[in-house]
Amino acid sequence: MKFDENNVNSILSKVIHPEFGKDVITLGMIESLKVEESKISFSLVFKKVKDPFAGGIKKQCETVLKEAFGAVITVSILELVRAQEPKTKPEKDATGIQNIKNIIAIASGKGGVGKSTIASNLAVTLARMGYKVGLLDADVYGPSMPKMFNLEGSKPSMSMVDGHELINPVESHGVKVLSVGFFVDPNEATIWRGPMATSALRQLLLQGNWGELDFLMLDLPPGTGDIHLTIVQESAVTGAVIVSTPQDVALADAVKGISMFTTKGINVPILGLVENMAWFTPEELPNNKYYIFGKDGCKNLAAKMNIPLLGQIPLVQGIREGGDSGSPIATQSTLSAEAFYLLAQRFLEQVELRNKNMEPTRRVEIKTQ
Repeated sequence: MKFDENNVNSILSKVIHPEFGKDVITLGMIESLKVEESKISFSLVFKKVKDPFAGGIKKQCETVLKEAFGAVITVSILELVRAQEPKTKPEKDATGIQNIKNIIAIASGKGGVGKSTIASNLAVTLARMGYKVGLLDADVYGPSMPKMFNLEGSKPSMSMVDGHELINPVESHGVKVLSVGFFVDPNEATIWRGPMATSALRQLLLQGNWGELDFLMLDLPPGTGDIHLTIVQESAVTGAVIVSTPQDVALADAVKGISMFTTKGINVPILGLVENMAWFTPEELPNNKYYIFGKDGCKNLAAKMNIPLLGQIPLVQGIREGGDSGSPIATQSTLSAEAFYLLAQRFLEQVELRNKNMEPTRRVEIKTQ
């Protein structure tokens, strides 16, 4: 049998999903198929997290291919899960965000906990997993995404869409990025009063030419204030991810961040906590862990507040270097990149559970007396 894509598809059509009674080709579960020399690689896409048949289907795909082409071939299969859409479409009446399935706030109670590092690497990981991802750098006074994505000096262009002038995001590592940093001098302080800052953010959010996205990640500034209120007023936020270090001081502020999103009248679901700088691991001693900021602080807080712990990210030199060089660690094949892959998997699981079991978030209406 000829070793080509047509015959590979033909062989894979023999693999049946027990729940649906149809083969993986008919169900559209095979994506990004590549056949080269003695190697076959593709993504195996499931409709839900923790599909009970996932392991068996993956093994069966590998078995039928090796039976057909010989045991000497290499079969590389990446499992993907397409996050389930909300039961009903959330209200979205603004031009730029009409076709975005999930809007995710990445927040922290205090600065310096690595929130932007988590946001950038999570966005890149999701893009590498096959999702359509946008990232809005909403930290108006301290935008860092231009540097983290090697986009310093980039100037977004404009497009007319349905009679509206929209700002085209700049793409890097598969992620569509917009930042105030594209429009200000990086060597000068951004001295804006609250209304000016929120107006700039509103323009980037609502007038960004985001197109169709599975996720729009919002990298929020630390604390709780005008920017956060603008976000929940102008968009239906699917859920929030809170980032903290395990240190008690940081955890106290993380609680305030959780409280802001869950307070009556805002009601944005908390998807989970991410513990950054969970431990220090020297590159030359990858099995050693030194708990510089304390041990399991976020893990214990998550258990206490009954919210998921999405991941624990170590403090390693490579993560910092990736952010400084504009090449996030998630683009590399390292243990640190694997930590972000596990984080993304847990994040996807929580998004699916949230969309399956809860009504879509509504935009917040702030009423003045």
